[in-house]
Amino acid sequence: QVQFVESGGGLVQPGGSRRLSCAASGTIFSIYTMGWYRQAPGKQRELVAAITRGGSTNYADSVKGRFTISRDNAKDTVYLQMNSLKPEDTAVYYCNIAPGPGIAPVASWGQGTQVIVSS
Repeated sequence: QVQFVESGGGLVQPGGSRRLSCAASGTIFSIYTMGWYRQAPGKQRELVAAITRGGSTNYADSVKGRFTISRDNAKDTVYLQMNSLKPEDTAVYYCNIAPGPGIAPVASWGQGTQVIVSS
């Protein structure tokens, strides 16, 4: 059974930084493109960053230039470095497999980690 455990969230002031971590278990982590998703109150979950097993990255326009996704295949862990945070980045952040041809996120989402950007 695939499991994801996200951590690192908290309260941060606008303009601040935060680093999120996601530990994966029960899957062959290194073969998948992994993604960070977020869900703001009253909104649908959205994919904000993705990283292939080889390290190629892709970002949503809303976070491009501010967020950096990385991964450590040896530790089955994916990270999200968030800089220049804005109030609109407030959300619960989740990791999961990124969607692709014939591939979908697994149904068993983790608890997520909440990020609140506020002064």
